[in-house]
Amino acid sequence: MGRTALITGVTGQDGAYLSQFLLEQGYSVYGLARRSASADTVLERLRWLGILDQITVVEGDITDLSSLARICRRCQPDEVYNLAAQSFVTTSWEQPLLTGNVTALGCTAVLEAIRLELPDARFYQASSSEMFGLIQNAVQSERTPFYPRSPYAAAKLYAHWITVNYRESFGMHASSGILFNHESPLRGVEFVTRKVTDAVARIKLGLTRTVELGNVDARRDWGHARDYVRAMWLMLQKDEPDDYVIATGTTTTVREMCGIAFEHVGLRFEDHVVINPELFRPAEVDILLGDPSKAKQALGWEPTISLETMIREMVDADLDRWRKLAR
Repeated sequence: MGRTALITGVTGQDGAYLSQFLLEQGYSVYGLARRSASADTVLERLRWLGILDQITVVEGDITDLSSLARICRRCQPDEVYNLAAQSFVTTSWEQPLLTGNVTALGCTAVLEAIRLELPDARFYQASSSEMFGLIQNAVQSERTPFYPRSPYAAAKLYAHWITVNYRESFGMHASSGILFNHESPLRGVEFVTRKVTDAVARIKLGLTRTVELGNVDARRDWGHARDYVRAMWLMLQKDEPDDYVIATGTTTTVREMCGIAFEHVGLRFEDHVVINPELFRPAEVDILLGDPSKAKQALGWEPTISLETMIREMVDADLDRWRKLAR
C-alpha cells in the first residue's frame, strides 16, 4: 500500500505543487482547508494543476486543536506537511495577532495533534528565510543567527523553534525547511514576482500602462516552487530529522527580476515601473542569499529551474490568463 500525506495550506502555491508531487510518488493525499463560502476560488490552484479530483480535501482549522486531532485520527497520515500560514509579510504588520495565532501557534497545534494521535508520523514545518531578516552573515546557512524584521518572520521563528523543541522533547521525526523565496505561476499576485509578471501581461495587452513597486534594490534568492516542494519530501525520507536551508545560492535584485519579465515581451521596465515610497516595508530586509550546501550533500537536492525560465513561465501564464478573460 502507498503512503498517506496530510498537507495544511493545501490551497496555496506550495500545497498545490506538493500535492501534485506526492500523487506522482503514489501517495494518498489529504489537504486541510478552512470552510469558506468561496471554496471554488480557494481551490483554484489545485484545479489549475488538474489534480483537484485526485486529493481529499478535509475541512478544519489550523488553530483548532480538536479539529486537527480528529483529522489526524481519520486520515492516519504517515507524513504531515505544515504549509499553512498568514504568509504575506506586509499584512503581518497590519494583522500581527492573526499572524501570530495562525503562523506560530497554528504550528504548535499541528505538532500537538500529531504527538497525541500519531507519534510515529513524520512532520515537516515550512520555515522561512525571512527569519534571517537583518542578516548576520553575508550568506545564510543553518548556523546563521536569526534576526526577524516583521511580525511574520517572528511568528515563523517561533514555529521553527517549537518544531525543534518537539523533536528534542518527544523524539518526534520533525524537520524544518528554511526555504528562501520560491515562485511560480501559482504565486499570489500580492507577492512582488507575480505582481510584476501579472502587470507585464496587462501592459503588453494594453490593459494598463504602469506598475507601482517599492524597494526595487532589495535582493532575493529566488527559486521555483516545484524544486522546493521536492526538497520538503526529501527531508521526510531521511532516517533522522533535521533542519535544512533550501536556496539557489544566487541573489538577484527586484530591479533585475523586472528586467527579465519586461524583456520577455519586448518592453523596457524603466518605461513602466513607478516607485511608490509607501510600498517600502517599515523594516526592510535588504538582501537574502542562502547556502544550500547541507541540502545538496545530505538530501542530494539541487535546483533545476533557473530564475529566467521561471519568470518567463510566469509571464506566459499571466498572458494566457488575461487573454482568456478578454475573450
